[in-house]
Amino acid sequence: MAERFRWADVKAEPVEMEGASGVRVRWLIDERRGARNFAMRVFEVAPGGHTPYHRHNYEHEVYVMQGKGALGLEGDERSLDPGDVVWVPPDEMHQFRNAGTEPFFFMCLVPIARK
Repeated sequence: MAERFRWADVKAEPVEMEGASGVRVRWLIDERRGARNFAMRVFEVAPGGHTPYHRHNYEHEVYVMQGKGALGLEGDERSLDPGDVVWVPPDEMHQFRNAGTEPFFFMCLVPIARK
């Protein structure tokens, strides 16, 4: 059955990955809600914080919601503002970081069957 809720009402959990600093995640839609194909998450990155610089074998899609961010890629960095959309292909090194003084929020979709 369809479900409606507000993303801000979902509990934020700290991201416990090596290389992450000041990052929390809200798992909006995943297997716990019955999703079979994709997981939808909202990341909150504190000022000065960042996700790990990493790669994985699956793509993901990102929508910047609030704040000022930066996307670090191999040999490149791109600024991110609310409304920006990012596609990260499989196996590409990447990192999201807060480039402002307020929290940086972005929504990220990934396949549930991540290998």
